[in-house]
Amino acid sequence: MPVTDTPATPDPLLPERLARAITLGGPIPVAQFMAAANAHYYATRDPLGAAGDFVTAPEISQMFGELIGLWLADLWDRAGRPTTHYVELGPGRGTLAKDALRAMAKAGLTPDVHFVETSPVLRTAQATAVPGAIWHDDVTTLPDNAPLLIVANEFFDALPVYQLVRRAEHWHERRVACQDTMFLPIAGKPVPDDLVPEALRDAAPGSIVESCPAGVAIVRALSKRLAAQGGAALIIDYGYDGPALGETLQAVKDHGFGQSL
Repeated sequence: MPVTDTPATPDPLLPERLARAITLGGPIPVAQFMAAANAHYYATRDPLGAAGDFVTAPEISQMFGELIGLWLADLWDRAGRPTTHYVELGPGRGTLAKDALRAMAKAGLTPDVHFVETSPVLRTAQATAVPGAIWHDDVTTLPDNAPLLIVANEFFDALPVYQLVRRAEHWHERRVACQDTMFLPIAGKPVPDDLVPEALRDAAPGSIVESCPAGVAIVRALSKRLAAQGGAALIIDYGYDGPALGETLQAVKDHGFGQSL
C-alpha cells in the first residue's frame, strides 16, 4: 500500500477524516482502511518513476510491453484474426499499452483500447500515451461484443486485503483502531473457523491469514466474460503458493519499504 506525506493535490484531512470516523464508529476492517488510503493516494499523484514511490517493469524497458503485444498478436492470429478489444487493468502511465500496441500493429492487430482506471492524474498521462483510449471505472462496463485481450500488470497486488488474526482459541477479523491520532491494528470479534482454510485453522496465536475479496470478484467477472466472448488474460503479479500464513500488506515510500500493520 503506497503512502506518502505530501500528495500532489494537498488533502491533509484524510488522516483526520479516518481518525474521526474510527473514533465515532469504532475500528474498521483493514480492507476498508486500505481502500480509503489507496483511493486517495492514486487519485492525487503519479506514483511512478524516480520522483515517485515505486517503479514497474514497463517503465524500465520497452521490451516488456512489446513482448506482451507480440504474445497477444500471436494469439489473435492463431484465433483467425477476429475483431477484438485490448483491455488493461490499472495501466499506470499507459507505457505498457503504448509499447504493446506498437508491437501489435506491426503484426496487423490494431484493437480499440479500454483502460480500467479511476485516477484522474493517471488518466491524463494515459491519454497522452494512448490517444483514443476509453476509460472504465470497473470491469462491468467493458464491451461485450467481441473477444477481450486483457492485461493486468501489478494490479491485483494493490487491491485491499481482508485479514484474519489468530488469538488464543479463535480467529478474529483484523481491524484498524485509532488512539491519539495513531492507527493501530487490533483483533475484532471472532469469526467462524470456516473462513480460514482448513490446513491453517490450528495455526499458532498471532498468525495472520489474508484474502482479497475484491480481486476474487474481478477475476470471476473477467472469467465469465472470457468464457462468453472469447479472448485471453495475462496477469503479471506477485504471489505465493497457498493457502499460506503471513502478511503481505506493506507501505512503500521513496522506493523503500515501510512497516506493515
